[in-house]
Amino acid sequence: MLQQIRQALGLTPGQASAPTDLSVLPDLGPVLPPIDPADLVTRFEQEIAGVGASAHRVRSRSEIGGLLLDILKAGPGAGVVLSRNPLLARLGLEAICRGMAVPAWAWPESPAGQDYRERCFSAAAGITGVDYALAESGTLVLSSLTEGAQLASLAPPIHIAFYLRSQVVGSLEEVLAGLQTRLMTPDPSPARSVVFVTGTSRTADIEQILIRGVHGPREVHAILVED
Repeated sequence: MLQQIRQALGLTPGQASAPTDLSVLPDLGPVLPPIDPADLVTRFEQEIAGVGASAHRVRSRSEIGGLLLDILKAGPGAGVVLSRNPLLARLGLEAICRGMAVPAWAWPESPAGQDYRERCFSAAAGITGVDYALAESGTLVLSSLTEGAQLASLAPPIHIAFYLRSQVVGSLEEVLAGLQTRLMTPDPSPARSVVFVTGTSRTADIEQILIRGVHGPREVHAILVED
């Protein structure tokens, strides 16, 4: 095997490869071709469907309520937990859920948290916003700065994430640059963690059989709120 590698590199036996001058290496450019800004949402929806999640679009509060009922399908008493993402408050998600006779628990303003933590592990679904929706891989990016706690996206069997068109970006480089700018500001409550959610929880450790929901949500729904 090593001999084949030497031949491929044009080396004779015993000859070491010359050290590489990193300063003369060509610029490789982006890892993936850039995505046209007009295609970001469509690409994100395609990618998220490819990793076992579902993409939706809504335009009104009534559409939100109908979609949530369709997702939950558990009827009254199922219970959902909400993160502290400002978009959820703006949409009136807590009131919408209670209007559907579904108990809703919101992230507490002062994170005493034990009751909220228990609710996250017993709720039928967790509802969050996002910091970014990454189009190239169908990934939801959430930070503790925005959400308060990521348990709502990790503990319940269903994760429902609302996002806006302005939050959809094309590349991981854009996400990292944006997070660095936002999370390194002198905020009194800086983000301690960032979660990248790409599809549902899955494992194939046992006999190579794919099972969803073992280490996290078995369903992920990304809902675009049209401006």
